[in-house]
Amino acid sequence: MSSVTPVSFAPALPSDAEALVALRIEAMRESLERIGRFDAVRARERFLSGFSPAHTRHIEAAGRRVGFVVVTRQPDFLLLDHLYVHPDHQGQGIGAAVLTRVIEEAAAEALPVKVGALRGSDSNRFYSRHGFQLVEQGEFDNYYIRPCKPG
Repeated sequence: MSSVTPVSFAPALPSDAEALVALRIEAMRESLERIGRFDAVRARERFLSGFSPAHTRHIEAAGRRVGFVVVTRQPDFLLLDHLYVHPDHQGQGIGAAVLTRVIEEAAAEALPVKVGALRGSDSNRFYSRHGFQLVEQGEFDNYYIRPCKPG
């Protein structure tokens, strides 16, 4: 895709939890099914147990909420904890636009960005294309870092 879809962010509220978990399940379903690990109850509980509205932003494109992103500031890095775009809106440059913003936020603080991705998920190629380097492999996830690029 030659152009990046413009995105904006809106803060999440505690009352958004159920809608966000439903979006996460829909976005991850195919990857989890592919490796035989899809369990909607576990996915719901896992997300809700760590849900922090203060760190969660809705992703909006063309006036619609199409996903969400969760970034937490750690002492030595920004953790990209969640980045989900609804399957109906994937492949339009939305994820790339969001990731670019997260990288810019990290650069403004002179911090690297860390992220985990489900092994076997298309997101591994996505993060590699955006300068993330594989640093560790777990049983189910790959872990990446994008070093700080001074601007």
